[in-house]
Amino acid sequence: MRALTLPALALAAACGGRAVADDAAGELPRPPRPEACAPVAEGEDLQARLDAAGDGDALCLAPGRYPGTVEVRHAVTLWGPADAVIASTGSGTTVRIVAPRARLLGLTVDGSGGRYDKLDGAVLIAADEVEVAGVTIEHAVYGLLVEKAHRVTLHANHIRGSTDPSIGLRGDTLRLWETYDSEVSGNLIEDGRDVVVWYSRGNRITDNRIIRGRYGTHFMYSDGSDVERNQYVDGTVGVFVMYSHDIRLIGNVVANAAGSAGIALGLKDSGNVTITDNLLVHDQVGIYLDATPQGPNQRVVIAGNQLRLCRAALVFHASGHATDVTGNDFIANDAHSRVDGGGDALDVTWAGNYFDDYAGYDLDDDGRGDVPYELRSWTHTLFDRHPNLEFFTGTPALAMADAASRLDPLFAAKPVLIDPHPRMQPAASGAGGQEE
Repeated sequence: MRALTLPALALAAACGGRAVADDAAGELPRPPRPEACAPVAEGEDLQARLDAAGDGDALCLAPGRYPGTVEVRHAVTLWGPADAVIASTGSGTTVRIVAPRARLLGLTVDGSGGRYDKLDGAVLIAADEVEVAGVTIEHAVYGLLVEKAHRVTLHANHIRGSTDPSIGLRGDTLRLWETYDSEVSGNLIEDGRDVVVWYSRGNRITDNRIIRGRYGTHFMYSDGSDVERNQYVDGTVGVFVMYSHDIRLIGNVVANAAGSAGIALGLKDSGNVTITDNLLVHDQVGIYLDATPQGPNQRVVIAGNQLRLCRAALVFHASGHATDVTGNDFIANDAHSRVDGGGDALDVTWAGNYFDDYAGYDLDDDGRGDVPYELRSWTHTLFDRHPNLEFFTGTPALAMADAASRLDPLFAAKPVLIDPHPRMQPAASGAGGQEE
């Protein structure tokens, strides 16, 4: 896998999500016009044309506006250029796909009804082996919904969410519900609430750009899925995994996960999760683990990641257990690791990580420190007991108190983590420990 580089991400973060989105919009590929495609002119009854088409037929829309709601009941291909618009009439879901192997390609779907309780959306898929590719979705309460379907393909779509200032009042841009063995790839998703994967299994979410959302990808009761090479910028949470197992988070970028709830990658009551080769930069919390791994025979692997400029790079809720933290780079974070609620991370396997504040030496010149790296922080122990004191972070008084605790053994804080042989140098390139 080609490694992600820090300069590219830093530029994206510095420019802000809007610049990233504007640049990315022109890069999305448009599916070509199908061969043997029957033309549909503006003003024709689109629903009647769809009902008259047989399985395997293709309909091509001319530029113009076509009123919804329409329902795709046969395995047809419905194609249009970006200026062929299926527009909501103000109620319900605008396009419903209920036929297996149907395809929706290239066109724009504008709007939906306004009922949150009815899940009014732009496009609803309720059939197996459906493909939606190159479609633009905008002005809808919910964007793209998939329910009780297998082997669905969602590729290179541009989903624009609401610009309502209250992010909690927006609808989800993408929602997979009881969806299995499906592919979500190469999409650009902006300004929505959440990308949701609930009660689903075996899905792949790859190469997407998700900007200014609340949850970039939120798993709940969804096992056996891969999240690879996605970019999450200017959101609240990048990826959060709850009550799910056998999840792989690989090669993703999460930048500017901000606010008091900001988390790049979070795990709660989950197990057998692999977090490798990710670049997490300028996030409130880089990786958060709560009651994870869940079971006695499960583990969490955190390897080859870069965690940079985070308020807290790796946070455990209570003590950490059954977790391997190996080959990561911890650079320019306010706290490389923290344990909330008391406890420590001494049961965690720490091996071969790079810490930019390591003060040891390497006499045998093997690239590993000859003395362990020990993280001790009197101020973070104090914050754990009195959270309100975090207000004084960065003040000279706390800095002097922390320095005094290192000089006087009577006031030394207990260790939070010990890495027996830390690396002396950060990874040469890539998203953490993996060279190109």
